Amino acid sequence: MMRICLLVLLLFPCFPSSGQAPVQKLTISHLTGAFYIYTSFGDAGNGVMFPANGMYVVTEKGVVLFDTPWDTTQFQPLLDSIRARHHQAVVLCISTHFHEDRTAGLDYYRQQSIKTYTTKRTDDLSREKNKPRAAHLIYGDTTFRVGSFVFETFYPGKGHSPDNIVIWFGRERILYGGCFIKSTDTESPGNLSDADIDAWILSVRKVQAKCTDPHFVIPGHQSWKDKNALGHTLRLLRKYKEKTGGR
Repeated sequence: MMRICLLVLLLFPCFPSSGQAPVQKLTISHLTGAFYIYTSFGDAGNGVMFPANGMYVVTEKGVVLFDTPWDTTQFQPLLDSIRARHHQAVVLCISTHFHEDRTAGLDYYRQQSIKTYTTKRTDDLSREKNKPRAAHLIYGDTTFRVGSFVFETFYPGKGHSPDNIVIWFGRERILYGGCFIKSTDTESPGNLSDADIDAWILSVRKVQAKCTDPHFVIPGHQSWKDKNALGHTLRLLRKYKEKTGGR
């Protein structure tokens, strides 16, 4: 009996113990057309693994990645998954602000000959706080063209962080907001360690004015199924301001 039990353990070493869910590492979901959402998981500070969304688009010139995985073990698996699924390499990566759920993989991807970008504001904060930095800088709102796809980087002002930008695909009406936008799954404004609530409210209005009638709105965490996430973010911020007296 002892030998049989040992054989079972050797054959099935990865089975979780009873009642224990397997640890999630990386998921990839099709959004629309050539657009995909990838989700990695990191510790938000309470020991609980929390999802972080990134996005990529498959172009004729290669894959463009927005933000990097939070989980450091998933930098290469994401590249491998993209290569296996689309037979394309990642050629460009843009991080939307300096927090580690957006920038953790910048050094690694630069070493893989991927062109990495952040804004100058993000680079200044990354240098100050000893975070990974990109090889290339964006000095103002910029339009990129990769293959047949055109997108804009837009800095609306301070919000979740002093440097947060959004990505706007005007033709496809896709708004990638990173942590600037809150999912309709949450009633919390989230991590406010670097936030400016008053400025964030004004910045959301600027994004609403620029990025009209989005078909898809991608927040930095949790579900992206509801395109009303931008309006939801504004309501959350106003509610928080009323509750805290503006603090």
